[in-house]
Amino acid sequence: MFTPMNSRIVLTYGSFDLFHQGHARLLQRLSMMGSELIVGCSTDAYNDAMGVPAVTSYAQRRLMLDSCRFVSRVIAEQDRDQKYTDIINYNVSVFAMGEEWRGQFDHLEDITQVVYLPRSEMIGDRRPFNIVPDAELWAATGG
Repeated sequence: MFTPMNSRIVLTYGSFDLFHQGHARLLQRLSMMGSELIVGCSTDAYNDAMGVPAVTSYAQRRLMLDSCRFVSRVIAEQDRDQKYTDIINYNVSVFAMGEEWRGQFDHLEDITQVVYLPRSEMIGDRRPFNIVPDAELWAATGG
């Protein structure tokens, strides 16, 4: 595959289950790192094999990603070992994942730049209301 010199392809993976604004922020941030963003969306079979079945089907998750303006291409993530091949086949410049994966993909640094993004940069710093301690919630509501 021929890729122009001025292109910078970014690749990430995930299940993107129950797509929310944190996912959109992540994809927006990743898209700003290059000229093209490829997203590997984990298949239902892969999620099941990893012990984390998705709530929404692969077809629905892929459709959501395909409709996201920050995403250039969606590919199926079928197994963990395909990342190396995908990086080569798509001429990836940057492989990016959340910081919870830190160190898990360092072995790919021989073929691409590996970046781990801090979670706060992906989903923001605001805590969901359901994890605010009761005392804080009570004080915030004037109780």
